[in-house]
Amino acid sequence: MPSHPTPPSPDKFAWSAIAREGLPKRPAEERIADYDEIYGNFDEETVRAQARRCIQCPHPLCMQGCPLGNRIPEWLRLTEQGLFLEAAAVSRSTSNMPEICSRVCPQERLCEGACILNVRTQPVAIGAVERFINDYAFAHHAVALMPAPPNGHRAAVVGSGPGGIACADELMQQGCAVDVYEAQPIPGGLLVNGIPAFKLDKGIVARRIDLLAKAGVRFHPNIRVGSDVTLTELRRSHDAVFLGLGAQRPKGLDIPGAELAGVVAALPFLIQKNLEESLMDLPPVNVAGKRVAVLGGGDTAMDCLRTALRSGAREAVCIYRRDLANMPGSKKEYANAVEEGARFEFLTNPVGLIGGPDGAVTGVRCVRMELGAPDASGRRKPRAVPGSEFNVDADILLVAYGFDAVPFSPGSDLAEIATDDWGVIQVDGNQMTSVPGIFAGGDSSRGPSLVVHAVRDGRKAAEGIMRYLHGREVLNQLSATI
Repeated sequence: MPSHPTPPSPDKFAWSAIAREGLPKRPAEERIADYDEIYGNFDEETVRAQARRCIQCPHPLCMQGCPLGNRIPEWLRLTEQGLFLEAAAVSRSTSNMPEICSRVCPQERLCEGACILNVRTQPVAIGAVERFINDYAFAHHAVALMPAPPNGHRAAVVGSGPGGIACADELMQQGCAVDVYEAQPIPGGLLVNGIPAFKLDKGIVARRIDLLAKAGVRFHPNIRVGSDVTLTELRRSHDAVFLGLGAQRPKGLDIPGAELAGVVAALPFLIQKNLEESLMDLPPVNVAGKRVAVLGGGDTAMDCLRTALRSGAREAVCIYRRDLANMPGSKKEYANAVEEGARFEFLTNPVGLIGGPDGAVTGVRCVRMELGAPDASGRRKPRAVPGSEFNVDADILLVAYGFDAVPFSPGSDLAEIATDDWGVIQVDGNQMTSVPGIFAGGDSSRGPSLVVHAVRDGRKAAEGIMRYLHGREVLNQLSATI
């Protein structure tokens, strides 16, 4: 149990006397032999010291940097005092899965990136503290979901990724009966299928799903909405529907040789390494003893490199057309990949693939790049260096160029929902689609983004659904009086 509270530290300069510490990390030579999480937790003394580094800003920039507006200074102060359960309760008040977000969020670009201490030193270890207090709460059986009394409404949630989980959680706490429909055999979406276990242990996701199920949320795996059940049927049996479909269609590879054997999209590769073979309907990708090249510079590319090495690849090299400073992936994940043996070819662009007599890829034809003027997003645009072509040997090529929304089948009643030219579902300020009573969030309504953005969309959609249901009740009451 947490210790008795201690007086808040009057020392506003604790940050200068206490160095930032990172989470304990397993040695690279040990961790590449398994898929266990690579990080451990702080001990109680360390977490209290790290929380003490927060100077309790009157206008905390970390909260502005967090997409959920987490009440970070409050739970840092409680952690400093040793009130870990109370700190975790505050953390859960604004996040439906803080034990997950603390593991997968790029804090260096969000809350920690906004920390005012960056002006003078390293930021507060916000993510590490968030992880500790929430793991502590689970270890002390202090996490429970309390549904409100039934309000008579039933909602359908399509997809059990972070957006769907957050929406289902919020609606359940408002008294709605909630059914979650998941196309895969195991709930959790990409938290289970796409994020490797060395970053997020699958038991942590299963524990969150189990909490929701015990609170009354009903999960229906192996149900594909649009084929196994239609949207019309869901609307007939539910008062509102939330679509958390994700964006899982891989961006294509448009260079000569893309049709060669051994060219594999990143997500199918990661899914088959994350799930038991009995649960997959995918051709096996065996990288043991092979040279693996990964195209792309995001977190999915880092996941592919690190997964390939754990799967016995002889080597794993990342080919990325910009430099390290402009790479979109987490620098922490980059550092972990390097420690584990991955190699990087920066300022390198693939222009074609080399095939052997058997029709399988044997290498990547590349050209060196240099950074020119900034593009529309402000990033310096890469351009080829004349005469700089060279080859990178590869037996397996993993394409990690990102994802697009999966388009609705023209014959499906989902197709009546308005999308943009890229298949992204269009929503209003309440996350409602062009069809009244149908809401959407996460990657399917914003394009590929962060887990925390999907959680925010799910929470916002739940608010919109409750407003929509209340408005219908008012209209029904007015109609009854006329």
